[in-house]
Amino acid sequence: MARRRPEKILRWRIVAFLAIPLFEIVGRYRMRGLTHIPKRGAFVISPNHVTNFDPLTTAYLVWRGGRVPRFLAKASLFRVPVLGGLLRFTGQIPVERDGSGPDPLKAATRLLDEELAVIVYPEGTLTRDPDEWPMRGKSGAVRLALQHDIPLIPMAHWGVQRILPRYGGKLSLRRHDVDMLVGPPLDLSPWKGRTDAAAQAEATRVLMDEIARLLGELRGETPPAERWNPAEHGQSEWGTFTPPTR
Repeated sequence: MARRRPEKILRWRIVAFLAIPLFEIVGRYRMRGLTHIPKRGAFVISPNHVTNFDPLTTAYLVWRGGRVPRFLAKASLFRVPVLGGLLRFTGQIPVERDGSGPDPLKAATRLLDEELAVIVYPEGTLTRDPDEWPMRGKSGAVRLALQHDIPLIPMAHWGVQRILPRYGGKLSLRRHDVDMLVGPPLDLSPWKGRTDAAAQAEATRVLMDEIARLLGELRGETPPAERWNPAEHGQSEWGTFTPPTR
């Protein structure tokens, strides 16, 4: 059997050495539940998605949990100067949102076959919920976990939106508190071996409810009973979105 390469390869250590001190200028990151991150083997971790700064905080949490973070990133980001080079340097996988590129789940399968940690935002984009609760999810994270029989880890964070507001704005250079909470692996046994759409939708609802529960614990509030559905409010789930003025 071929010996698997260590996850924390040199290039990741270089990125961490250069980026973390700068990253900690804008935030005090308080993490709980890191013991729920598997120390070895493939898994999927699924956080809520409030701002475009989220991937950095989630990656930092996974790194502090002793694993290398991997993303399925929008292909357009790979064409951004500097950022694109960094994404390629760290082994992230480009995904075309319009479906013209490789199947995202097949791309993620390569990472899982290498027993890596994969970050999948089940909402697929920034939440449209006006109060910044998780909205309805898509089934990608659940499908990956069920197909490969690997842990699916729910996670929530709060405070990142003070560093970079939702849908844009200026990066705040003040130091803000960011709270992060990792939950135990989701119990997927009721849907094990099932590939039908109904099972995937039901498991995804359970995942989103658990993410909302974790976020409620961080916020000290009770999350709404139902996840926000953009289609019911005439909202697109893709592209730039301007929330209504309240």
